[in-house]
Amino acid sequence: MTTTVIERKWHSTTEVAEMLGFGLSKTKMLVLTGEIRSVKVGRNRRILPAWVDEYIQHVSADAEGWAA
Repeated sequence: MTTTVIERKWHSTTEVAEMLGFGLSKTKMLVLTGEIRSVKVGRNRRILPAWVDEYIQHVSADAEGWAA
């Protein structure tokens, strides 16, 4: 018997908050302002892992530019 592992394609706002170490309200604000991209699926927001990485890269680049 073969077991298939399904990788997560989307993250909830709560999961992203946990990943980033942010509170849920801060994460929701980042989503609402477009700093973290998301799509609405039904009544819920979903965020691609690549969009979390994109946000981290943006924040890191800003920090590097500020330090220079």
